[in-house]
Amino acid sequence: MDRSSDESTLRRIQAESGLLAGAGYAILLQIAHPAVARGVAEHSDFSSRPLDRLRGTLYYLYGTALGTDEERARVQAIVRAMHRKVRGPGYDALDPDLLLWVGATLYRSGERLHDLVVGELDPRERAAFLREASVYATALGLPPEAWPADPEEFDAYWERACSRLEVGPVARELAGEVFRPRNRLLWPLTLTQRFLTGGLLPAGLRRDFGIPWSAAKQRRFDRLMRVTRAVYPRIPRPVRTLPSRLYLRSMRRRGGWPTARGSAHGGRRFA
Repeated sequence: MDRSSDESTLRRIQAESGLLAGAGYAILLQIAHPAVARGVAEHSDFSSRPLDRLRGTLYYLYGTALGTDEERARVQAIVRAMHRKVRGPGYDALDPDLLLWVGATLYRSGERLHDLVVGELDPRERAAFLREASVYATALGLPPEAWPADPEEFDAYWERACSRLEVGPVARELAGEVFRPRNRLLWPLTLTQRFLTGGLLPAGLRRDFGIPWSAAKQRRFDRLMRVTRAVYPRIPRPVRTLPSRLYLRSMRRRGGWPTARGSAHGGRRFA
């Protein structure tokens, strides 16, 4: 199925607002890769402009999954241009290994949150989502043949990649900026994200990032997911997909990317 089709699995899944609960989960998975963490630390702006960074990421996701052919091409060209500047000792944003990892975290986050809050994908849907989600990496330069061909191959890649993750001081500092941004008005939102991220991360990464956890928090997380799974699918789809439509409208009004100080395309950004 073509990604521009209304029947595209990628369009249907990525439009769900419930997937936004996995934002912190995807970010921490990305920066658990040491090279990604170094690139983010030197070329991103977590603490000073977290909402601009989130907006830029969602413009890329929604523009790629839900936009027209022209909008997809424009958004992807902007991000490729940004990433060409993101390089330094030990990292290069256009390194196929990093493109594959970041794309894989976006797919895994979407898949997991859909299973938790919308409903489990059947094998055919899961394979279609994986195939179509490859665009998140291939649009930035990953050779198509480097993307896992099926869910079994993806699971094998994921296990190998996760075994090589290493949460160092840079990654922990970045995580602190994600959940404790300079703007204190955002703290209620980021504390909620920290709780959700703690429940989604494997225990080892959660511990390495220093996210406090306990059996009581695990029970709260599990209960929240059960309630959400019971309620969320009953919300009318136009309501569930409203955030994605609003972001697309904002992207179109701004000409393809958030306006930011010092750059026509949104300033420093990575991952």
